[in-house]
Amino acid sequence: MTTPARRGTLVLVPNTLEFGTDTTGPLDDALPTGVIRRAAAIDHWVVENAKSARAFIKRVAQLVALAMPLQSMTIRELPRPGKGPGAGPDDASFAALLQPALAGHDIGLLSEAGLPAVADPGATLVTQAHAMGLAVEPLPGASALLLALAASGLNGQQFAFVGYLPVKDEPRAARIRELEALSQRHAQTQIAIETPYRNRALLVALLEHLAPVTRLSVACALGWPGGWCRTQRVAQWRGAPPALSDRLPAVFLFQAA
Repeated sequence: MTTPARRGTLVLVPNTLEFGTDTTGPLDDALPTGVIRRAAAIDHWVVENAKSARAFIKRVAQLVALAMPLQSMTIRELPRPGKGPGAGPDDASFAALLQPALAGHDIGLLSEAGLPAVADPGATLVTQAHAMGLAVEPLPGASALLLALAASGLNGQQFAFVGYLPVKDEPRAARIRELEALSQRHAQTQIAIETPYRNRALLVALLEHLAPVTRLSVACALGWPGGWCRTQRVAQWRGAPPALSDRLPAVFLFQAA
């Protein structure tokens, strides 16, 4: 009887959170040894950015011998989302990235920081892996969203990640008020992010449109040297708003009273 060929696994490999900083520390300070060993054994990768992925793999190689030389690995980037309805990549594009798994190769999915497919690209590839009957193996690592939630002191039993809020003033104000109402109704923490150069604008909007008694938490550069998190009532923040860098990532969380 012929033994069915082994299929590979799509391995979700966490990255460190200090993307873009010049003060990276030892990789094993940020990731478990087992994750580093698992990453070292992978020779097919689908990544957000090939250059930063190679830098990550080089850091892995400093601690654990790679299964093959970096130059011999297959590293392919995720398709870029298109603009307009129907302009993005189709299922066939993602299926093509997973073809090595049908031949028995494990494939690592890596984003530039944190957990792939969580507030980062990759979810469509994971969906396609399930559709193709491939196993999906998530490896443990830090997510800035969950670190911020844990550090905030806000409700960690009921929370929602709402992503990016509208950029324009009126839609953003309406969305903030809508989310605050949901938070009050369900005692739910709302978690939002923004492109770093818009951090200050989002903070100003939150302080303007949230109720004075709503608790607002700001977490900046968690996982980086000097990262911080502070939670106060909006009224307190208005008296002394924090200085936010336009280059460092931040997470904004709030819970209505």
